Amino acid sequence: MIRLLFCLLLFCFITVSESTGQKKAAQPSYGQVTLTTNALKDKIKGGWAGQTIGVTYGGPTEFKYNGTFIQDYQPIVWYDGYLKKTMTETPGLYDDIYMDLTFVDILERVGLDAPVDSFAQAFAHAEYKLWHANQAARYNILNGIKPPESGHWLNNPHADDIDYQIEADFAGLMTPGMPNAASTISDKIGHIMNYGDGWYGGVFVGAMYSLAFISDDMNFVISEALKTIPAQSNFYKCMQDVINWHKKYPADWKQTWFELQKKWSDDIGCPDGVFAAFNIDATINSAYVLLGLLYGKGDFGKTMEIATRAGQDSDCNPATAGGILGTMLGYDKIPKQWKLGLSEVEDMDFQYTTMSLNKVYETGYKHALEMIKRNGGTVKQNEVVIKAQKPVPVRFEKSFDGMYPVAQPILNEPLKNEYTFEFEGTGFAMRGKATKRNNNLPDKVLEATVFLDGKELGHYKYPTNFTTRKLEIAFKYQLPNRKHTVKIITKDIPAGYELRATDCIIYTDKVPAKHQH
Repeated sequence: MIRLLFCLLLFCFITVSESTGQKKAAQPSYGQVTLTTNALKDKIKGGWAGQTIGVTYGGPTEFKYNGTFIQDYQPIVWYDGYLKKTMTETPGLYDDIYMDLTFVDILERVGLDAPVDSFAQAFAHAEYKLWHANQAARYNILNGIKPPESGHWLNNPHADDIDYQIEADFAGLMTPGMPNAASTISDKIGHIMNYGDGWYGGVFVGAMYSLAFISDDMNFVISEALKTIPAQSNFYKCMQDVINWHKKYPADWKQTWFELQKKWSDDIGCPDGVFAAFNIDATINSAYVLLGLLYGKGDFGKTMEIATRAGQDSDCNPATAGGILGTMLGYDKIPKQWKLGLSEVEDMDFQYTTMSLNKVYETGYKHALEMIKRNGGTVKQNEVVIKAQKPVPVRFEKSFDGMYPVAQPILNEPLKNEYTFEFEGTGFAMRGKATKRNNNLPDKVLEATVFLDGKELGHYKYPTNFTTRKLEIAFKYQLPNRKHTVKIITKDIPAGYELRATDCIIYTDKVPAKHQH
């Protein structure tokens, strides 16, 4: 009788668990994990295909919904042929993939031990367009500031931006079940363009990809991957909040979104987002990735839709979420609806590269086999034995520590001959750019010398060419909290060209008092 009662209770528990979609996956022990070679290939393909599908799906909404989510009634299109149309007509959308492929190409041509300068020079001299931390790092490298200094926040105002987070897929896809090996790769390459929380975004993403090879429990993958991040960092605290809010509001991703807005939507680093709804900070966008992964409950379409509808960088976020879930599911289990038209683009090289999806499927598999062997595993004819790694935290870093934005004076001044600007605080980031008044004019490199409090801060080049442009006129942090004078002396700006300062972010070292109403 007791045995019968136990069996009935067990049957009811299993039935309820399965009906609510909360079926628990067996957890891997951190030791040897065996995968067939076919399964490994399938997961690598799923990761690359998933992120390609995700970035295409979210592309039309990118940064059109800042500080708000996309309403349920607004359709997000997907149809057979959409992938080919987007890859052909909007190649710049795929910056998160062509950056990945640049690094994969170096690993293939130079080897897994390629020096960081090989990666840095490859993307710095590439023809494709870049933005934010990537572009600031490109400018630094082209002008003699090498990694890791090229990504450090004292040299890169965009150090906490999303850039390496959207490019770290390759690190996780070549380290199946080995998140610490992924972190080692991210340490080398991620510091080319990021630092602190910006770097942690890539470390975290790489670890999630890595663990998605050995577990089909998304909660486990996320919580274990988070162990690669120092617990005292804001990035860790934000991700842990998302995990906790998901438990508190398991059926309402929008409530968790609102909690994120209240606590984590500030951006003090990126000069474009400090006093704007625009937010390209790695932390908040990584939180939106988690919204998709947790509330999507393993459903590929739902995962991508939530990561997209959360807003902000709403093409890169579903790309990351789709890639991680695609790795977990494997290529063959990505629903057919989402692979519509995929086969007709898999042999197309991504613009500005010599790599296609089919090529990176093969190359990524080759690199994964090499990394398995390097990290104590074995490769057999039909299976691999992975020595799975228990995640350990990387070192603690913090960008913009003790800095508080207090003002954004509008300048809108053409910098001619000599220009002087005064501010009071501990740092500044002056926005602006070099332009030509007529697109038929050839590109030129304008020059200016910047002085701070009577001492030369630097002599800078300002290309009018978009690919090699400088994002800020000048910036400097960690100054004494007092009045400062910035003087800019331009050098022979020819007719038809202009160096213009638009505005300036001013920082202090004390938390500003709340405005009195």
